[in-house]
Amino acid sequence: MSIHMFFTKDKLRGRLDEVALYRYEKTYPIRNFQAAEDMDGEIAARPNNVLYDNELTIGENWSGRDRYVWLKTTITFPDTKTDTRLIGYFDFGNTGDGHNSGFESLLFVNGEPYQGVDQNHREVLFPDSFAGKKVELVFRLWSGLEGGGTPTIQTHQLKEAFIGYLNLVIDDLYFTSKATLKTLDQLEEKNPTHAPLLQAINRAYLAIDWSTPGSEQNLASMATANQILQAALEKMPKNFPIKVAAVGHTHIDVAWLWRLKHTREKAARSFSTVLHLMEDYPEYLFLQSQPQLYAYIKEDYPEIYAKIKTKISEGNWEADGGMWLEADCNIPSGESLVRQMLYGQKFLREEFGKPSSFLWLPDVFGYSWALPQILRKSGIKTFMTTKISWNQYNRMPHDTFQWRGIDGTEILTHFITAPEKNSRISTYNGKMTARELVGLWDKYQDKEVNQELLLAYGYGDGGGGVNREMLEMRRRYDTMPGIPEVKPKSATSYFNDLHETINTTDQYVHTWNGELYFEYHRGTYTSQAFTKKMNRKIELGLRNSEWLSVLANLKQGTSYPTEKLAGIWQILLRNQFHDIIPGSSIKEVYDDALIEYTEAMTENNTLISNQLTNLTTDADEKITLWNSSTWSRPQYIEISPDNQSNHLAFYDENNAPLPAQKLVNNTWLIQHPNIPALGATTISVKETANILEQPSFHYKNNQLETPFYQIKWNKAGQFTSIFDKKNNRQVIAENARGNVFQLFEDKPMWHDAWDIDLFYQEKQKEISALDSVEITENGPLQFTMKQVLHSEKSQITQWIHFYHESPEIRFETEVDWRDRNQLLKVAFPVAVHASEASYDIQFGNVKRPTHWNTSWDYARFETVGHQWADLSEKNYGVSLLNDSKYGYDIKDSTIRLTLLKAAGYPDPDADLGIHQFTYSLYPHQGDFLDGETVQAAWELNNPIFTSKGEIETFSLFQVTNPYVMIDSIKQAEDGDGIILRLHEFVGTHGEVTITSGYPITSITECNLLEENETSLSNPTFAVAPFEIKTYRIHLA
Repeated sequence: MSIHMFFTKDKLRGRLDEVALYRYEKTYPIRNFQAAEDMDGEIAARPNNVLYDNELTIGENWSGRDRYVWLKTTITFPDTKTDTRLIGYFDFGNTGDGHNSGFESLLFVNGEPYQGVDQNHREVLFPDSFAGKKVELVFRLWSGLEGGGTPTIQTHQLKEAFIGYLNLVIDDLYFTSKATLKTLDQLEEKNPTHAPLLQAINRAYLAIDWSTPGSEQNLASMATANQILQAALEKMPKNFPIKVAAVGHTHIDVAWLWRLKHTREKAARSFSTVLHLMEDYPEYLFLQSQPQLYAYIKEDYPEIYAKIKTKISEGNWEADGGMWLEADCNIPSGESLVRQMLYGQKFLREEFGKPSSFLWLPDVFGYSWALPQILRKSGIKTFMTTKISWNQYNRMPHDTFQWRGIDGTEILTHFITAPEKNSRISTYNGKMTARELVGLWDKYQDKEVNQELLLAYGYGDGGGGVNREMLEMRRRYDTMPGIPEVKPKSATSYFNDLHETINTTDQYVHTWNGELYFEYHRGTYTSQAFTKKMNRKIELGLRNSEWLSVLANLKQGTSYPTEKLAGIWQILLRNQFHDIIPGSSIKEVYDDALIEYTEAMTENNTLISNQLTNLTTDADEKITLWNSSTWSRPQYIEISPDNQSNHLAFYDENNAPLPAQKLVNNTWLIQHPNIPALGATTISVKETANILEQPSFHYKNNQLETPFYQIKWNKAGQFTSIFDKKNNRQVIAENARGNVFQLFEDKPMWHDAWDIDLFYQEKQKEISALDSVEITENGPLQFTMKQVLHSEKSQITQWIHFYHESPEIRFETEVDWRDRNQLLKVAFPVAVHASEASYDIQFGNVKRPTHWNTSWDYARFETVGHQWADLSEKNYGVSLLNDSKYGYDIKDSTIRLTLLKAAGYPDPDADLGIHQFTYSLYPHQGDFLDGETVQAAWELNNPIFTSKGEIETFSLFQVTNPYVMIDSIKQAEDGDGIILRLHEFVGTHGEVTITSGYPITSITECNLLEENETSLSNPTFAVAPFEIKTYRIHLA
């Protein structure tokens, strides 16, 4: 038989469409619904007490943007019938387009949440117990949004609604036939399974009598065809040794093209659907990560939450994944990532009985090199993602491998490889298709090591999850010849088996040593700058409020504010979701984030203020200086004494005078030689006779002499020379200019807010129109020059600060940004030659090439740095520090910091408006370690803060190793002792001793979940390169 001559496959596809028409029989159309506008749109609204004052009829449209509508009908179900199921079908479809244009609704049956009904879940199975009974059906419909961009009304049509019977025999024929044809599509004709499989389905369909479609004779012949097909398939060998483990899943973006409040409803709809399907498919296993979603459901829909807990106990539902939510891993600090794990694992353990053993991060935009260590010290053994398959230039060479982290810790890593060979993008939203099952294996690169692959299936991003068709198709593919068998399996079981496979294989298992750099979405280091700034400020603020609260508890017996701090942390962690903090969400998401960040900042500042009040004693003309850093160093402090006299003198605790300078804003800049680490000291303020301040700086004709530099500017306000007098080095490269604002056309190919494409460099111009120059400070400690520049639409104001006792050149900047689709960078070409640059990341630093020798090199044309990046030779270097930016690029000898990116989608107003930020040029002797770049960057980000009153000079904790930084001092989660976390930030072995102003009575090493591991006899221990250490400490 020639399949081409007889168009066999095309014929069968057509016949399958005809069979589909007879899956439903004796339907009872629902033509009218009582309707009510849901004006409040409140979270977790119930159908109780809804006043139905309107009616909607099938065929009518309803429109709105972010609009909710109630639809109600009461129906009498028909009696049961052999070989059928009671079923409802509801299509309240869309006539528009956009990411959220398809309808979404939650169906309530007799007042209780029953199932999500949406464009992918139109069928609803009902139990036989409903037969002959009146049942109230209420739908709460959401219109959706436009999916970013200009607000647009969404129009939907009530297309179809009916109750009837699902003919189980014809339904069986339909899905078996569909699975067979989809399998044939994946088999080459030369495959020995192809011909007998095609013959089997063709013979079966020849048995169907189409003379009177829909008649009993026609339906009976379909049943005969089903028997013929099933019998033929049972006789055919599987002949495919590969296995697929299938776990149901719905990826729910906590916010993206919808707001947090919409996500709460998406979770309710999605989870109701899962629970409902499990009643008819007992083999169905479902995974849901993100404890944040469970916390929402627990609060909003306790009845759904109770059912989830039951299914977890029965083994059908897997609450797992590790983090509080699927967080971005580029922007959050190391301590934030630790808290993501701490809060996530704590919730899973307390609510469901066990923490997670794997991190489920399918859709994030980069993977910090610190992750392996964080994960292993949080009880995580396996890491899974898919997003890295979107790489722009290079494909990762392996899909199952050991990932070696910054400290040498390794974690087993697995990439899901669906849907098919030669597809660049893999998916975590599988649809349970033959293409995916075959493609998983075809695309997989480690076939010699592992022959079982994982498929996560179910509609996702906006939720929805698995539908009935996927479950039916899974059953059929499991025994279908020619493709892998596919069985339900929990992700935990899959990863446990994968570990066993890797541990016992005699094949070489590859190791990837280095960061997993994501070659895409590089704009997410910069988009929505305010969000990133607030994230960093709150991260640092929480560190301060925690250690001050510990101190207040020790000194004053003040209760540790556990609940308040947890609330602030949860706001921070929630907004670290991988579509919020990267800047890739709609405008309303950032409106919500502003409200939440303001609440968190206000609450945290109040906590700090209260603790400072508790810790100090009222005293006239006394100011206490607080140092949150791990080291004691000379530092500048800006203070605001109550005495407004222009003639003040300042004295340390030993009554020694302190250098001081009155600033134009009526504050004072003082220099203190030694504020204790994680401690405080008090200074005195006294009025004195008029003392003539001798400037340390000399400015004339665009040239400045400082204790450190000889500076020259051009007429555009750009540096043409920075000569380092102490090191006899020119900082600026020959014939180059520094502090140059570069403006690039920013029109990426695909994803506006997400991407920066390399061709942005083809269209560059400079902002060099200098409006004014003013010397605002010139005294013994500080010189400040104010410059104002403008582009066609925007204005940049800078206060450039030079210091008497510091080589830092600080650029305090305010930008009124009005340039859409433009990328703003500041450039410093420096006289330093190095093939690698160093970048600050979580719990350490990473070196990246400054050249474009290979595709792996130029793929990293834009990279992540936290508080600093550095380019150094052996004996000299230059760092660029910042207080709220994350995007750097260092090519050859030019260091650039990315300042702003005003994308037009999904938020058309992104980044337009006023921005305030600071960056600093920091030339230094030696490399970044010798030059103390880490310390300088910390002091820029977390400067000395002050309070009124006095305190006895003290230091809460100190460490003896200069290459160790304390990241957190907090009360233990269980209230037993103090948790102190630190890390080695250089990359060297060493010894550390912790000392305290209080006697240390016990010290126990813990993991990051604060679980005790090893008791120490004294507070001295070894630390390995980039190692994170956590200790439970008791003080007397």
